[in-house]
Amino acid sequence: MIIFVSGGVKSGKSRYAHNLAKSLSANPVYVATAKIWDDDFRERVERHQSDRGPEWENFEETHRVSLLPIENKVVVVDCLTLWLTNFFMDHDQDIEVSLALFKAEIDKLEQISGTFILVSNEIGMGVHADTAIGRKFTDLQGLANQYTASKACKVVFMVSGIPMTVKGF
Repeated sequence: MIIFVSGGVKSGKSRYAHNLAKSLSANPVYVATAKIWDDDFRERVERHQSDRGPEWENFEETHRVSLLPIENKVVVVDCLTLWLTNFFMDHDQDIEVSLALFKAEIDKLEQISGTFILVSNEIGMGVHADTAIGRKFTDLQGLANQYTASKACKVVFMVSGIPMTVKGF
């Protein structure tokens, strides 16, 4: 089962996903998809890590989330934006290749028994990117979010910390 949680930056997506996972399992799994690229980002990641308690099983995986030992578990994947960035940058900013690899992973997660809470930034709620690579990535993330939402049994949109169910139960 896939639950897709989307919203703007700092909208409460991760907090909502963590609370949902803890309500569904005494021992949820957290999958971090980020690559650390500077000290500021490292500090942000460390702050997120300290927010999770010892009940969490934690993995760091930048590409092949479906290969982790996550069957029959409640799993938070945070976040799809960074996961997509990894595919995009590692494949010469090729939208078609990146999207195909991402879709293949979502399809594999859909086949694994368990609950997957996928967190992503929503696209199209701000100014347009002012660089060509930014516009390409926006296109990629928009397509990836649409695909993920189509596969999800529930889609939640976060607005200022308030969850709004837009699909499902």
